[in-house]
Amino acid sequence: MSTTTVRLDDEDEALLDMLAPEFGGRSSAIRQALRNLAADRHRQDALRSFLTEWDAEQGPTNEDEIAAMANRYGL
Repeated sequence: MSTTTVRLDDEDEALLDMLAPEFGGRSSAIRQALRNLAADRHRQDALRSFLTEWDAEQGPTNEDEIAAMANRYGL
């Protein structure tokens, strides 16, 4: 396991202090935040891939269709 140093401003410190008890400490909260960020990235990549495939098969989507899909799937 490695150690990483992160400089936090007062607002970030307060957020971390708020989350730490829920996740079993500051390090665990940061690890969970990284996992959540990675999961968000995977969902965004999957949506981009889906839209590219959709465009190829069905033609371009419009902004309303994209917004509806993003809302439906929480993206």
